Parts: sequence; structure tokens; C-alpha cells
Amino acid sequence: MKIGVPAEVKNNEHRVGLTPESAKTLNDLGHQLFVQSNAGHAIGFTNELYESAGAKIFDSAAEVYSSSDLIIKVKEPVEAEFQFLRADLSLFTYLHLAGDPVQAKKLLETGVTGIAYETVTSDDGSLPLLAPMSAIAGQLGVVVGSYHLLKPNNGRGTLLSNLDPRIVTVIGAGVAGKEAIAKAKANHAHVMAIDLNHSKLEELKLEFGDEGIEYIISTPNAIEDAISKSDIVIGSVYVVGKEAPKVVSKEMLGSMKEGSVLVDISIDQGGCFESSRPTNHDEPTFIENGVLHYCVTNMPGAVPLSATSALNRATLPFIKDLANKGIKQALNENKHLMNGLNIQNGKIIHPAIKEALGS
Repeated sequence: MKIGVPAEVKNNEHRVGLTPESAKTLNDLGHQLFVQSNAGHAIGFTNELYESAGAKIFDSAAEVYSSSDLIIKVKEPVEAEFQFLRADLSLFTYLHLAGDPVQAKKLLETGVTGIAYETVTSDDGSLPLLAPMSAIAGQLGVVVGSYHLLKPNNGRGTLLSNLDPRIVTVIGAGVAGKEAIAKAKANHAHVMAIDLNHSKLEELKLEFGDEGIEYIISTPNAIEDAISKSDIVIGSVYVVGKEAPKVVSKEMLGSMKEGSVLVDISIDQGGCFESSRPTNHDEPTFIENGVLHYCVTNMPGAVPLSATSALNRATLPFIKDLANKGIKQALNENKHLMNGLNIQNGKIIHPAIKEALGS
């Protein structure tokens, strides 16, 4: 199969769809690899490394797309890339269609087959291709939240430490939430873990114990009470294929302390705070009602080398399946990969996406 790896074009996005090591694995299996020049240069993956792995380097994205049967990316294509998409091309990447219905409609019009990392499943019901980036985002939530608490960054002027106990609320106890809880506890914060699922909270309790952490069933009143006491609030609510529910209303911001920080990890899916709007790494924050909002849509892009390596470990088995068997056969034989099929021939295939976009 002819496999293309274009350079990512999103703001400050230096991740790349395939590492040179992954490219070599696919080349050794008899597949052709086309990589856009300098696609991985920012993280040390030079053109020479890809050429040594058996890939051919193309100067432009247009050449990569036009020469390929399967495109491996990291982030969803932006409008400038739609001109390269076509009905006989397959795209394997994060899509997050429910987060931007307007872009989703335009993407549909290209006719491309879109297989989304975030809806690929596994036998235990987990989301193996979303998990590594969720884990990174969860840890980064505490890192960027702490950074923006600094007074020069318009924060409260507080520090997560054992010198001055502070409160971090984590709403949503999935992969990202769990990592955020662990990172906050490691930084000596008192943590309020909020989730709708009682059994999930019980699992967290078994892992983290009772010291320095509260386990709270999610209700609007419980959320408002927790965020009113918090220095950092991390939202990590995720519903497969759907727009994230708004768990913090604009009115609730009035109960929060000035200079406290909201970190919306769910922003790729539309955000779980009503006041959220997408930001980027150049201008990551804005202030509303005295509360600092961090809503960067590609948080793991801040650590592109770590993120690319972690993502490739998860995606490569699925990429090999698609390449070795062909798209149609791979999808038909692997139900978990089929769950990743979001769009094809101008139609929405995934039931949750269809419901979310009202189609």
C-alpha cells in the first residue's frame, strides 16, 4: 500500500503521524512510504532518518496526498487540506467531528474515508488510540494549570506544594482525569475527584486511598461547591463520538476565586465548560469573569516527541492491519477498527457521530 505522512499544519503542532522506526517497519513489510519534507524535523526526525527507513521525501503536501492510498496524520485536517482529499483516499487520524460540525460537513463533502483514532475500541471497551494522548493531556492539565496560577501569568499567585496546601478539582475520572489526579496528588494538592459513575470513583479510591482526596458523585451543586474552593479545575469529560456535556455553566464562574484556572481537556470535543472556546499554544488562555481559561485544542502538541512516540506505539498495529489487508478487508475483519470508521463516501457511518451531528 502507498502510505503518506504529511506535515501537520495546526498551530504549534510538531507531532508526526509516523516515526522513522514505524516507517521502516511498514517499508520492511513491502509498503511504500511518502513523507513530506521536514514533517518530523522539529522533534529530531530528519528527512535522512526517513530516507534510511525506506521512505521517499516529497517537498509538498499535495505530492504526498496525491501519491497515497492511506494518509497517516495526528490532527484532524483543516480546511486548507481539504483540497487534497478525495473519495478513493483513506485517512487515519484524530477527527473529533462532533467538536466542529461546520468543518465536519466540509470534510464529508470531500468523500474521503475517515477512520478516527478516538473511536477505535478494544476488547475491554477502552479506547486504545485515544488513551495515550488523554494520559498526556491529563498530566499536562496540572502542569499548565500550575504555570498559569503564577501571578505574572494572571493567576492567583499560588503554588501546588506541601508548603501551602491548594485544591485541584478534576471533573471526569477517565484516562485523562486519572492522570490529572495522580499528578495533582504528586504535587501535594488536595484533590476533589468528580464523576457520574460511582463504581469508577470506587476504583479510584482503591488506587489512591482517602488521604488528601475526596470522591464526589457529579451533580451541578457538587460541582459548583468544589470549583468555588479550587485553585485549578480540570475538565476531562468524554462521551464517545459526541460533543462534551457542559458541566460548568457560565453562572458557576461567579462562585470561583479570581485568578483560579480552568483547564478544558475536552475542548477537542467542544469543551465541557460553557465559557470555553478553542485556543492555541501561541495564545493559550483568556479570562472570563476573573477566571483564567486554558482551552488549547492540541495539548499533547506541547510535548510532541513524547506524544508522537506514545501514539505510534498504539497506532502501528492498526496501521499494519490496514496496509497489509487493505482498507475494506481490515475494517470488515476487525470490529475495533470498524468502530473507528466515522465517514465514508460523503456519509457519516459511526452511530454516535451521526446522532451528535443530527444527521
